[in-house]
Amino acid sequence: MNTSRILLAGALLAATGAAQAAVTVTPTVVSDYDFRGISQTAKDPALQLGVTYSNDSGFYLGGWGSNVNFGSGDPKVELDITSGFTFGDAKEGFAYDVGAVEYTYVGKSDFNYPEIYAGVTRDWFNAKLFYSWDFGGLSQSAWYLSTTGTFPLPSDFSLVAHAGYSGGDYWDTNYGNGYFDWSVGVTKALGKFTVGLSFVDGSDLPSSGKVFSTDSKVLLSISTTLPWAE
Repeated sequence: MNTSRILLAGALLAATGAAQAAVTVTPTVVSDYDFRGISQTAKDPALQLGVTYSNDSGFYLGGWGSNVNFGSGDPKVELDITSGFTFGDAKEGFAYDVGAVEYTYVGKSDFNYPEIYAGVTRDWFNAKLFYSWDFGGLSQSAWYLSTTGTFPLPSDFSLVAHAGYSGGDYWDTNYGNGYFDWSVGVTKALGKFTVGLSFVDGSDLPSSGKVFSTDSKVLLSISTTLPWAE
C-alpha cells in the first residue's frame, strides 16, 4: 500500500467540498515531545506547528512538524502528513475518524514510515487504533491502541486521562514484547491559549539515558489555534 497515493486521492476528493472549507494553524510549545510514552527530543523542549485543511464533507488534510533529537547526526526535524475523514456526532451518538499518516524525517528518509488508523468518539471518550506494516522503516508491523477520556471541569479546566498499548512484530522482535504508556493531566483555557500540565509514563518499556527516554515526567504545553475567533 502506498500512503502517498492515499493522501493524494483524499486531496482530490477534497476539491469537491472546497466551498465550505477551513484552514487552521496550531503552534505549540512543549517541554518535551512525547510520542506514546517515549521522548523524541531527549527530554528537551520542542516547538511544533500544525496546519489543517477541512471541509463540511468531513475530509481533512494536515501537515505537522516538530524538532526531534535521536542522538548525534540526523534527523533534527520531523514532518508528518495526515489525511482522513470524520463522520457522525459524538454528542448524540458516535463519531468516527479514519485516515492515514506518513511520518517523515528530514535528512534521514530511511526512518520514514506510514500508518493507517480508525477511531471512535462518544461524548468524553475516544479510542483509536493505529497500524503500520513498515514501522520505523524496518519492514516490521506494529500497532498502537490509544484510549483517552476528557472530562470538563469548572473554570475552563479539563481533566485528561490516557492509556495506550504498543504491540506487533516490531516490538516483539526488538524488545521482547509490547508496552503500556499512560498519562493524566489538566488543561486550562486562558483567553485564546490553552495550557496543559500532565504526568506521563512509558516506563513499561525500559530505556536508559535521555535519548528515547521512557522515564516518567511532567510535561508543560502551551498552544493556540489560528485564526482567532472574533
